[in-house]
Amino acid sequence: MNFKRFLFSLSLLVPLCVSAQSITPAQIQQFKSLPKAQQEALARQYGVDLDQIQESASHDRPKVNQQISVVEPLEKDGEQDEGKDSKPSKEDRAFSEKNHGLKPFGYELFEGKPSTFAPVTEIPVPANYTLGPGDELKVQFWGNENRQLSLVVSRAGTIEMPGRGPVNVAGMSFQQIREEISSLVAEQYIGVKAAVSLGELRSMRVFVLGEARTPGSFSVSSLSTVTNALYVSGGIRHTGSLRNVQLKRNGKVVSTLDLYDLLLKGDTSGDLRLQPGDAVFIPAVGPRVGIDGEVYRPALYEIKNSTTLDDLVNLAGGLTSQAYPQITRIERTNQDFLRVIAEADLTNDQGKRAKVKAGDRVSVASIADVTGQYVEITGAATREGKFAWVPGMRVSSIIRNLDADLLSIADTNYAALVRTNPESYKISVRSLELKAAIANPGGPEDLVLQEKDQLLLFADEGRTDLTQDADKKANESFQRYSRKALFSPVVKRLKAQATPSAPQQTMTISGPVRYPGEYPLPATGKVKDAIVMAGGLTDSALMLDAELARRNLSVDGVEQTQLRTVSLADAMNDQTDIQLQSRDRLMVRSIPLFGATRTIKLAGEVVYPGEYTFSDGETLVDVLKRAGGLTSNAFPRGAVFTRKKLRELEAQRLQEAEKRLQGDLLGVQLEGDNFGGQNAQRVEQVQGLLDDVQTSRPVGRMVIDLASVLEDSSYQSIRLQDGDTLNVPIIPQAVSVFGEVQFPTSHLHSAGLTVDDYLERSGGPTRQADESRVYVVKADGSVMLPEKSAWFGGRGQQLQPGDTVIMPIDVDRLNQLELWTNVSQIVYQMALGAAAVGNL
Repeated sequence: MNFKRFLFSLSLLVPLCVSAQSITPAQIQQFKSLPKAQQEALARQYGVDLDQIQESASHDRPKVNQQISVVEPLEKDGEQDEGKDSKPSKEDRAFSEKNHGLKPFGYELFEGKPSTFAPVTEIPVPANYTLGPGDELKVQFWGNENRQLSLVVSRAGTIEMPGRGPVNVAGMSFQQIREEISSLVAEQYIGVKAAVSLGELRSMRVFVLGEARTPGSFSVSSLSTVTNALYVSGGIRHTGSLRNVQLKRNGKVVSTLDLYDLLLKGDTSGDLRLQPGDAVFIPAVGPRVGIDGEVYRPALYEIKNSTTLDDLVNLAGGLTSQAYPQITRIERTNQDFLRVIAEADLTNDQGKRAKVKAGDRVSVASIADVTGQYVEITGAATREGKFAWVPGMRVSSIIRNLDADLLSIADTNYAALVRTNPESYKISVRSLELKAAIANPGGPEDLVLQEKDQLLLFADEGRTDLTQDADKKANESFQRYSRKALFSPVVKRLKAQATPSAPQQTMTISGPVRYPGEYPLPATGKVKDAIVMAGGLTDSALMLDAELARRNLSVDGVEQTQLRTVSLADAMNDQTDIQLQSRDRLMVRSIPLFGATRTIKLAGEVVYPGEYTFSDGETLVDVLKRAGGLTSNAFPRGAVFTRKKLRELEAQRLQEAEKRLQGDLLGVQLEGDNFGGQNAQRVEQVQGLLDDVQTSRPVGRMVIDLASVLEDSSYQSIRLQDGDTLNVPIIPQAVSVFGEVQFPTSHLHSAGLTVDDYLERSGGPTRQADESRVYVVKADGSVMLPEKSAWFGGRGQQLQPGDTVIMPIDVDRLNQLELWTNVSQIVYQMALGAAAVGNL
């Protein structure tokens, strides 16, 4: 009956067999269970392609080797954006804050979240695996006959062997079934052998309950163990126990798994294989104890009954080489709920057998912290901190290689050793040449170290990287390890420990040294050592005399300043007997005008234009003579001479006037239409002027008569300043008209034309123009007012090439007296700039 039903289903699906996608996997499996000859006969009868059906079956069946991500990493606090650093979860932060930064041990092993409900099949199959319903056997014939069979164990525990019938495999191991099938094939087929392997395995449903991160029911492979179930459930919460994971079957505890055995010993003997319906139960965490200090794995550990201090240290990986086991502190809550501290000695049996209790916090001390037998490195080293001290060790014992032990910015020429007197606890400072100490171990620079010595390693600003990012980072490191930063606490302590009989051992050095400032007094008292401490001299240092200021007490007990001169050259060659004393101030003089390069730029119609360096006292005439004078096309009357300081002052005044103009503009806007509705027009005019001011640039022009400078010896000499410029234009042919005219432009100069003529050629004044205040900026930068100057001849005076006519705005129409003052200042500055640019 089943066979007929299958033939009927197959006949209905024949038209769709082109792609073999309409036949269900169950029908294909039923078809493949038929004998080979019957399969071929049915295929011929219905025109079915056997290869196509095989391909369809392979596509429909999940691939055994396909990598399925069953568990994904746990998202921290909802942080999902790519490129962001992962942050600790709220649970992690809570545990960390509550337990002084200690985290529970071992929970990260299974931490994650399930990404699929597919069964886990990526597990090796052992030879003793017991087959059950749903398991698939793959049998490959080879020899006289080559074909592959896929045999699925039925609910009755049998497989259908072609030509043989059902074969009972229930309860048999995989090895037994392999031998059985090989034997049956050898009996039934001549010259044929069989290779047997397992295909898809049956899945089963188990439960993970209790303090699991994702408790629930999970479909797992029949090969899964307790740890596999923990893995697919996302792991154990920090509130769950790692040492009492229970496997329950039919309501009874079958076994208990201690995950510490797996984590610390690699023992998997307690990781039993699961059966359908099993429940993995994670109870609440047991007593916890924290341990930190000189152990290899500081953390919170779950303990069992009767855990000793030695057991806890072993859980934490043992003691480090820097541990001081004689003092092991135990912080505990007593019966009155108060925190008390006890000590144990781990070097004897009594201390090792001391019991630890829930909530204890154990701290193993360090040798350096307890005994003081250490030396310390501070500054530009790859490894800062405390190092164990042994008698006879030197600087070269802790700094062996300049490249490996120091940062790239470290100063290898100088280091300082801060030593603490064990009796008085006062400090002293000794200097050494670090490079010489490492190059010659045991030499005079390789100082012998004592207990609690501190070696200061400074940064050298000259060894920073040239790239922008690296330079920024190097600058931060330099500030951190500079002489000022590292010597500051030392100088402060030297001042604090000073007494009348032992004055403070500090001195100050200033002038052209690399790092001027206040320093510890050199132990040798030499001026040379003080300069080396300050980084050495710069190239601007005057090697003649330095000034030494010293405070001495007079016979009357009054402190007075005594000045002395020190030959710097002799001091640097150890040829002076001057000894530095408390609070001395050494000032190194600079070479006068060192590096002061003062230049003037000559441009335009100069025979040899360029940027010329001038000496102190030189004038413009002197530099022009060196430049070959002016060309035949030069227009000296229109020369533009600018000065850097004037440009800066002009920029400042423009900014101030701009601010006042903005305030005036606001006042006009607030007045409203009090003048016949013309307020909007006034606002527009002032706003336009403000825009012009904001886009203008200061020129810094100083009005000079260059022709008189060159030809008239009685004309005032122009002493040069650094940054001066002289631009001599070519002989102009135009007269410019700017301001409130219809067409501001430049006109070809015509002899006999007056101011009014040129204004007429520019279309005449606009409605906003103030015709009574017309002025002319001459080619040399001077300003003439035609209406008020009788000497100028009024507006009928003829103009010369290079002159500029300015028609100002009628600010009286704005009814703002203060505004007119501001505007006139701004317009004047802009006019000078426009005239200067127009003449070039």
